[in-house]
Amino acid sequence: MKFIFVDNPNEGGIKGAQVFKNALANNAKTFGLATGSTPISTYNEITKSNLDFSNKISFNLDEYIGLKPTNPQSYHFYMNKYLFSVKPFAQSYLLNGLATSEEAELARYDRLLEKYPIDLQLLGIGKNGHIGFNEPGTPFDLTSHKVKLTESTIKTNSRFFNNINEVPKYAFSMGIRSIMSSKQILLEAYGENKADAVAKMINGPVTEQLPASILQTHQNVIVIVDEAAASKI
Repeated sequence: MKFIFVDNPNEGGIKGAQVFKNALANNAKTFGLATGSTPISTYNEITKSNLDFSNKISFNLDEYIGLKPTNPQSYHFYMNKYLFSVKPFAQSYLLNGLATSEEAELARYDRLLEKYPIDLQLLGIGKNGHIGFNEPGTPFDLTSHKVKLTESTIKTNSRFFNNINEVPKYAFSMGIRSIMSSKQILLEAYGENKADAVAKMINGPVTEQLPASILQTHQNVIVIVDEAAASKI
């Protein structure tokens, strides 16, 4: 792993956008994208830049089950708000949280991921070490799958909803096997509440009980952390 230490998320966003710039310079064609609060600073820097994704492909890590793409809490809506409205891709693939056949939707996504291998995958990390919605205990060899969200993840994400009861209990997620197939991975983490997960990701055993620990086995990972998130390394 290569580490980039920053003072705050805004500086992290500058460094994160530089990783995207470098990937484009190296002819990256397909980008895996994350949601949540962590990557917003990187997306803000990208939208202010002259980076061009108009002939590139993107995949999203996950999507809540049961939310329309127009729902402000859906990840479709998030991506349009923070990135796609300013920096459109030639094709952006997202999981359909309203799919009538869950099995068919997951198979569709896996076929696309196999057809268009990801060159750069952006990740955040949950307080319990999840990446995407791959919660503790998720087998490392899974591809796209349906996830029952843990109570800790639901509680964390409730800040984006009017109340905790509105938070969906299930989601679709790209699997760890698919994430690990990416040629390069960029993980960003900010804040003291991520310090335990970051330390275990780097120094702990590789275990399905901390999904992000599998990144120790990937040959090309960049980790951007601020002082608080790095405080227990």
